[in-house]
Amino acid sequence: MSQSFKTAALSVSRVPRLAPPPDRMSTSPHHAPCAADADPDVDALVRRATQAHAALMRGDLTRYRELISHSDDFTLMAPFGGRPTRAADLSEARWQAIGRFFRHGRDSTLELVQAYRAADLVVLAVIERTHVAVGDIPAQPWALRVTLVFRRQNGRWLLVHRHADPLVEGIRVEESAALARRAPAVQTVTT
Repeated sequence: MSQSFKTAALSVSRVPRLAPPPDRMSTSPHHAPCAADADPDVDALVRRATQAHAALMRGDLTRYRELISHSDDFTLMAPFGGRPTRAADLSEARWQAIGRFFRHGRDSTLELVQAYRAADLVVLAVIERTHVAVGDIPAQPWALRVTLVFRRQNGRWLLVHRHADPLVEGIRVEESAALARRAPAVQTVTT
């Protein structure tokens, strides 16, 4: 079972990969068992990532950029596919377009699936959920599986990589094959 807590009016939940014995379960609303349980850097990055996710879904690019700084070698593998985006591709005009792409986000949450920590590296495997208008698509619920990689550089945690996909609920292998072929998904008709 996952634990949830509120962070600046945002819901964050953590789902342990393997449940620890009952006598080792955390009862704190701020911690759930994970690889980096009780790590203040990981906890702070989860909070920042949660707040940044909510800000971006509202189209509040200023707040997002206050919370998340990108490294010079940042890479983005967006949930809609295509070639990876690099830090050099993120001009001010591109940032402004990103801010306009997401509108009216609400009920934004971040579920920590697992955290990994090395000396100057933190990897967060999360599920981001929100209700948002994206591009020309009217507001609807969205859920993304996301990997965030942070590197500490000169005392600051910078986002060096983000990979996201919309496959939280999973798809059939035929649908995956159709995406790989860039063909319409195979329709199964039952009578």
